Amino acid sequence: MSFRVDWSAQALEDLLRLYDYLLARELQAAGGDLGLPARAIETLESAAQSLARAPFIYRKIQDSPFARELVVPFGDTGYVLSFEIMDQHRVVIAAIRHQREDDYH
Repeated sequence: MSFRVDWSAQALEDLLRLYDYLLARELQAAGGDLGLPARAIETLESAAQSLARAPFIYRKIQDSPFARELVVPFGDTGYVLSFEIMDQHRVVIAAIRHQREDDYH
């Protein structure tokens, strides 16, 4: 069985926020890596597609068996995707945060 993976408006805003942050940081750094923001987004998009195969293997959050998190390693830390399994065909990514952020929004 394969699930369709959709992005909420909030998750898309989070992608843009994370990209903008990384780009600004790399522009300010001496010898900054301007390819880093694009690689981070590619890593997140690739990880999100793994939800299409088996979303139930990821850790539960909240009290719902359908609300889950996917930890995505990137560099020395990584990101966390919050998602919900909507039905037997669809997963929605609700939000994304860096592991060092306290919480989603």
